[in-house]
Amino acid sequence: MMAQYRRIKGELPRDALLLFRLGDFYEMFFEDAQVGARILGLALTRRNGVPMCGLPYHAASAYVGRLLRAGYKVALCDQLEEARPGKLVKREVTAILTPGTHWDERLLPQEQNNFLAAVNPGSSGYGLAVVDLSTGEFRATELEDDQALQTELERLRPAEIIHPAGATTLHSLLLEGRVAGNHPPADPSGSAEPQHRRSPRFGWVVNPYEDWAFSPDTAQYTLREHFRVATLDGFGLKGRPRAIGAAGAVVHYLTQHLRRDLRNLTHLSFYHRGDHLVLDAATLRHLEVLEPLHRDAPRNASLYGALNRTVTPMGARRLRDWLSQPLATLEPIHQRQDAIQTFLDNPELLERFRQQLAEVRDLERILGRLSTGNANARDLVALRFALEQMPGLKQLLQSLAEAPPPHAPLPALSEPSSPRSVLLQQLADQIHTFPDLADLIRRAIVDDPPLSVKEGGLIRDGFDPALDELRRAMREGKDWIARYQAEEIQRTGIASLKVRYNSVFGYYIEVTRANLDRVPPHYQRKQTIANGERFITPELKEIETKILGAEEGSTKLEYELFQQIRERVLARLAPLQEAAAALARADALAGLAETARLHQYCRPVVRDEGLLEIRDGRHPVLEQTLLDERFVPNDTWLASGPAVSGSVAETEPHASTAPAEPRPPQIALITGPNMAGKSTYIRQVALLVLMAHVGSFVPARSARIDLVDRIFTRIGAADDLARGQSTFMVEMTETAHILHHATARSLIVLDEVGRGTSTFDGLSLAWSIVEFIHNQIGAKTLFATHYHELTELAARLPRLKNYNVAVREWRDQIIFLHKIVEGATDKSYGIHVARLAGVPQPVLDRARVILANLEEAELNPDGTPKTRTPARRDREKLRQMPPSTQLDLFGNP
Repeated sequence: MMAQYRRIKGELPRDALLLFRLGDFYEMFFEDAQVGARILGLALTRRNGVPMCGLPYHAASAYVGRLLRAGYKVALCDQLEEARPGKLVKREVTAILTPGTHWDERLLPQEQNNFLAAVNPGSSGYGLAVVDLSTGEFRATELEDDQALQTELERLRPAEIIHPAGATTLHSLLLEGRVAGNHPPADPSGSAEPQHRRSPRFGWVVNPYEDWAFSPDTAQYTLREHFRVATLDGFGLKGRPRAIGAAGAVVHYLTQHLRRDLRNLTHLSFYHRGDHLVLDAATLRHLEVLEPLHRDAPRNASLYGALNRTVTPMGARRLRDWLSQPLATLEPIHQRQDAIQTFLDNPELLERFRQQLAEVRDLERILGRLSTGNANARDLVALRFALEQMPGLKQLLQSLAEAPPPHAPLPALSEPSSPRSVLLQQLADQIHTFPDLADLIRRAIVDDPPLSVKEGGLIRDGFDPALDELRRAMREGKDWIARYQAEEIQRTGIASLKVRYNSVFGYYIEVTRANLDRVPPHYQRKQTIANGERFITPELKEIETKILGAEEGSTKLEYELFQQIRERVLARLAPLQEAAAALARADALAGLAETARLHQYCRPVVRDEGLLEIRDGRHPVLEQTLLDERFVPNDTWLASGPAVSGSVAETEPHASTAPAEPRPPQIALITGPNMAGKSTYIRQVALLVLMAHVGSFVPARSARIDLVDRIFTRIGAADDLARGQSTFMVEMTETAHILHHATARSLIVLDEVGRGTSTFDGLSLAWSIVEFIHNQIGAKTLFATHYHELTELAARLPRLKNYNVAVREWRDQIIFLHKIVEGATDKSYGIHVARLAGVPQPVLDRARVILANLEEAELNPDGTPKTRTPARRDREKLRQMPPSTQLDLFGNP
């Protein structure tokens, strides 16, 4: 057995832990046992000097999950036959699991993809490919630099990343987020500790892999062989050698290194980052797009949580993908808007569609389990439920696509009807129906099958004549056993005589000790027990052979029939996956429509002229979580660079009158006290812009939200101790990234820039940054600040306008109105906020005294007060400061 273990272990990747099946346990030996005992808390024992530890077979999933979470590869070696005395059991590796390729439903978050990524460095950028084996999703792209690579990886959050073993600089970048020096990565065939390959910053596991698998020629051959095509041009990979290298390497890693059957990878799609609105990791985090900043926050405390009203896990995953990668072109945005509007105009159809779609469940992962051989009969039953819903869902989408707008005149009978929603019509066309498969599963599989597919009980009576014959033999044999027991009781006069069965002796007759003198002479004694003896007879053993043969044959035949049905399903895998993807997209659209219906969202006007005009906008997350007060809506009016014509008032006949200003400002400088709502407001505007680019409706009375190319945010700060960066360093790093990459088509949201250093340094930096954005970048900008001196910029920069958060003072108290109004403010109300926070009264009283002294006029030499306070003198100096030497690129000639 140990020779068998060594042979199997030698055929595996050397960094994989081997779980070796011995009866009811998985055993680990040698170094694997030492690692397993430490990670899993198991007792480490020795036999003949060999370290070993074991874990129960029935609880293996929980232990394997812990090993995967620790970053290890796990190989499962199972017994392929029953143990027989004196014979070595046949064993083979049935699966090699890694963090990015496992299928344990308890470890896979339903609403997130579990990606394996491959990164291929090139001379001018990177190729990136990601695969989710649980859903069959396979994508690739090319990225221009380190920053773009990190942004995309942080958006996708893969569980595991592979890269060429010789790319040491890339290895450091993936682990630490920066180049940490040319230290060689772990040997891909070695047994380095996974802790050294798990990124402490990002959490993913980084595994070097053979360099040659990433070469364009090898990768191209691998992909052509897998998809059985002569060219990769149809996948959008023409002239994309870096993407081809990454995609080919990930397929090679899965098939050759992990021995996976990849029949569920039926399609590879190439995507351009330029087709989508760019959101870097800082923006996703600051705006709480996918997850709240605080782990103990409620589930709906993120934009995803507030918008997610999907009814299937695959729809939730699609919505999550849309929010992290919004659209950047008008046509697809308008198509999604049309689909959502159609749902809203037909609420009864929307409700029926969502109710029926809920029965589909997670079709993508059901197909994934079937294609990887990890499905059971319950997955087939779930697939049957999904297939039974498809004709109705297809018809509902078709009806919605052709439904006329409310109050629209009916078209003449002679006029050809065109779909109102092109997108809904496309989705309806992609939903194929499979009545033959649904009927096959309905006839074959029982309604409530067992979990195991190798122990029988899953095929219906009447489906297969051979199986029915074996089952009849089993039933007749057991009936014969019952009659035989009754006859033996009557023949021997032993009322307590029993015919029983166990796996050691088979069927036997059990007689109590008090009745042994009545045992017939033809009974053959088999075993003595505490209260009697056990016997067998030739007749009993003859029928036992028939019964056990029928049971074994029945169980084996049921498994064969299950595999045949599975193969029938997999023969239609590609159209099934297309239908699942269409249903996921339809679910995301219907969920957005339901959210818009519940919270009275409006359809934003989206063009490409640089205007941002929102009337009575609301924060999409806070308005759902506020329980004790009403959310106060606010307006926004901005434009990129030069003046932009067009407004909500002009484009929507029922909108209110446009503001009287000749043109919108480019920069809104917002002042006001803490807790008044500055940060909430600027986040709100960014979230509404993001939602409009997703194609969603937005929480506002009306909105005009034109296209932007990126959303940049600099909100809040914290030390990055792992990288040795202070709060101010983090703040300046993120600000520098914005200033280097923003364009006139961007939206910039800055909150309290410069507060991490001294007052004068921070004010100077903030002043210069605002000037640079105004004169050199031209991006629409929301700049919230406590530096009231910055309000002087409104007189110097023509496209900057001051706003403040309204506050009402009453009897030494302040009331936050949470309303953004025009004009500047020079009061911070910091002591009032401290009182609301519960700071002790003596501290507040002393602070007022100190504040009064700081604000008191300076004394002249003769003791008389000067007429100008320091604050006024500073303001006058700022007004007299010479203008910036930067040329205003967007000013009038």
